[in-house]
Formats: sequence, structure tokens, C-alpha cells
Amino acid sequence: MNRQAQAVILLLVGGAVLRASLTDQYLNYVKPGLQPYLILSGAILVLAGLFSLWYELRPSRLAVAESAAGASGGSAGVPEGAAGVSAHDGHGHEHEQDDDGHGHGSGGPKVAWLLLLPVFGLLLVAPPALGSYAAGRSGAALVAKSDFAPLPAGDPVKLTMLDYASRAVFDRGTSLGDRRVELTGFAMRGPGGTWLLARMMVSCCAADARPVKVALAGQLPDGLREEQWLRLTGTYTDRQLKDTVNGETIPFIEVSGSTAIQAPAEQYES
Repeated sequence: MNRQAQAVILLLVGGAVLRASLTDQYLNYVKPGLQPYLILSGAILVLAGLFSLWYELRPSRLAVAESAAGASGGSAGVPEGAAGVSAHDGHGHEHEQDDDGHGHGSGGPKVAWLLLLPVFGLLLVAPPALGSYAAGRSGAALVAKSDFAPLPAGDPVKLTMLDYASRAVFDRGTSLGDRRVELTGFAMRGPGGTWLLARMMVSCCAADARPVKVALAGQLPDGLREEQWLRLTGTYTDRQLKDTVNGETIPFIEVSGSTAIQAPAEQYES
């Protein structure tokens, strides 16, 4: 890989990062708060690639010297051993010089071509956000809290999956009472064939994502299928079951109504 190829790959990587971070695509990999850093990183890579490419393609001093030497019929101004000319090592042996004056002789390692793989992944494949496959192979994630604030006004009150599950498990539903709540997530099969509503929770990016799961009871929609996104309303019930992956508690919700929806742009909770 010569330096011009390195510059082009820098441009491609930076362009792929910018394309993902300037659209909703980045939300499949990281939480929203990291968007400014992605844009800055992509811009730096693009600028570095452009500068490197300009530096490699600009007229070099060696080319000017060679032109001057050719005009005078000699080799003045051309260093011995440069531009691929043989040079002596003092022992009567000749060695071909690596450097051609443009930095092309000694390139980077061939493994650097592997940087094209994430570029193709972002530009051509665009892997989706983690769904039921990942959630079914990870244990439910809950965060114990000793005190829960009263629910905000509204009927139904919109809660995150984590907020509802934490209140249902650690607060025994005390702060939920008989209030109607609204949850949004995707459907998946759970222990014993029970339908679950799940959503992946991230601290930083998709690499640390873990699912929050709520079991569904009551009025379930007909034709429910895995990966179907739902917006449902319901009330707390004290029913629970154990996650077969890590033994954590999965609370239930008594569903009173549900609507099938398109997957939201921001599919993770943070």
C-alpha cells in the first residue's frame, strides 16, 4: 500500500463515518450524545486524507531538480541513489534505493487494506440495530433503585422500558399503582413461549447493549410476530417470571391496548 492509497482509504473511512453520523444510521451503533464526536472524527479523517493526497500529488523538489538536470544534460541537483538509481555501499555492491522521491517506495503494511471492510459495511451493508436475536441471548438488565419519584402527569404516562421494569421489580409496583402506562419496544418470545416486549439499553454503544424485558399479559394483538415494534398501554401486575439466560426477574404488564408501529429511528434506550 503506497501513500496515495493510504490517503484514499483515509478519505473513504472518514466519509463513511460522516455519512453515518449525519443521518439516523449512527443510532444503530451508539447513543445520540456521541453524534458530535463522530462528526468531528469523520471530518478530521477526511481533512487528513485530502491533505495527504495533496502532499503526494504536488510537484516535488526532486522532479524540479530532474527537469533542471535534463535541461543541462547532466545530473546536477539529483542526489546519488535517489529515484530508484543504484547506489554503492562502499564494498563494491550496488543496492536499489527504495525511495523514489515521492514516498512511494516504502509503503504501509498490506493489512491496512482491511480498513476497507468497515467502509463497505457502513456504505453497502449497513447492519441494523440489535433486536430479538441479541436480546434472547442476553440476560435482562435492571438497575436497583432505593427511591422512585412519583409518576408524571398524563394518561397514559409514557415510561421507558427500564423505568417501568425497575419500578415493577424493585418497588413492587408501589409507585406505579393503578396508573396506565405506555411502553414502546419490539416483541420476542420468552421463557415458556411467553410474549415479551423488549428494548436494548446502551451505556455507550451497541457493543455494551443489554435488553430490558417486560412480559405481556392481557389483550395481545392478533398475528404478533418477533421483531414487531409495538406501542402498548397497560397497568402493573405483580406477576413475574425468571429470565432463563441469567436468572433475573422479568415483570409483567397487563396490556389493555396496543398498536403496531414502524421501528423508531432511535431504537436503543440509554
